[in-house]
Amino acid sequence: MYFSYSASSVWGNQHSETSIYLDNITRILDRLLDGYDNRLRPGFGGPVTEVKTDIFVTSFGPVSDVEMEYTMDVFFRQTWIDERLKFEGPIEILRLNNLMVSKIWTPDTFFRNGKRSISHNMTTPNKLFRIMQNGTILYTMRLTINAECPMRLMNFPMDGHACPLKFGSYAYPISEIVYTWKKGPLSSVEVPQESSSLLQYDLIGQTVSSERLKSNTGEYVIMTVHFHLQRKMGFFLIQTYIPCIMTVILAQVSFWINKESVPARTVFGITTVLTMTTLSISARHSLPKVSYATAMDWFIAVCFAFVFSALIEFAAVNYFSTLQANREHRKAAAMKMDDGPVDASSVLKKRMNSTPMFERPAKTFPNPPVNAQAFLQQGSAVPANNVLTGTSIIDKYSRILFPLSFGAFNLVYWIVYLTKDTMEMSR
Repeated sequence: MYFSYSASSVWGNQHSETSIYLDNITRILDRLLDGYDNRLRPGFGGPVTEVKTDIFVTSFGPVSDVEMEYTMDVFFRQTWIDERLKFEGPIEILRLNNLMVSKIWTPDTFFRNGKRSISHNMTTPNKLFRIMQNGTILYTMRLTINAECPMRLMNFPMDGHACPLKFGSYAYPISEIVYTWKKGPLSSVEVPQESSSLLQYDLIGQTVSSERLKSNTGEYVIMTVHFHLQRKMGFFLIQTYIPCIMTVILAQVSFWINKESVPARTVFGITTVLTMTTLSISARHSLPKVSYATAMDWFIAVCFAFVFSALIEFAAVNYFSTLQANREHRKAAAMKMDDGPVDASSVLKKRMNSTPMFERPAKTFPNPPVNAQAFLQQGSAVPANNVLTGTSIIDKYSRILFPLSFGAFNLVYWIVYLTKDTMEMSR
């Protein structure tokens, strides 16, 4: 009985102390809100209200090249001093929920380049609100921001971009509200390495700055964060660059095929041209419809020119070979016309009469006419005309000039664009 009495008395004392403590906090809150007008900013008609901000990025990405926009999930923090909310009591910080936010003044911050922004409300509004004894307010929101990112794709896919996030006051000019970075320009925006969920880019850093914007309604402070992105090359090397290089090499293999193999070399030329056309069309699907040529467009265009030139080269080889063969046939026909016609039967009789009977062959045949010889040689495996066989002088030069030219182009191309990419990253 004594023990139960003691426990109940202790619990009663604690309960009474807790109720007194809660009553004190309730009276503090009631006194803070008594006569408080949340329509007026702190220090209205007096000093400028300074709003200190910082951003913690919990998830960055994805980035859309076609829409030229990016998405990120952040904790957006704002701190300011409202002397009307000073208090004295048994606690230094009042940790309150989101219901208190609607009863006091808060900055009208908005994102100038935001397309769609979402304030998370599950399971309750994701807002943190605290009041210090000196009237300092800490207000944190969890937001998903979809903002535009202007891109210049001249160096695609070796390009880098600085995607901005701009925010400021919607209604209050610089004479009433000033935004500053809470932790200084170097650490006011935190992006943990594990928070980046980018597939095609590397987030290499971020920089912060502030500027002033003049408009018809006044001069405003604009806070800006630039997220610096560098594109990854792996996907485009596998999907575009290596297939283009292999297609050009395949087109140059035709220089080593005999020039009389017309079907084989024609198939080589037409197939490689169609392959380059397909690669050029598919490479543009991941890009917006820009009116200028990108670095990939120039590479594909030069590869297409090499492939098409290989087809034109074979057409030239075939044309000049046929032209020379026809010239040789005309010379041979003219020489036969000068010698006169030959009677095969009279030649045979003379040979039979001049040869003894026992030395005569069992059976002899007259020499076939010239046209018959040409017919037989045309269908044989070893052609008789050296003009139609052998290697064309054009093929000999092409075997050297085409690979050297394509190698020189690749050397210049990669040096120029990779150097330019390095210079942009260092800025």
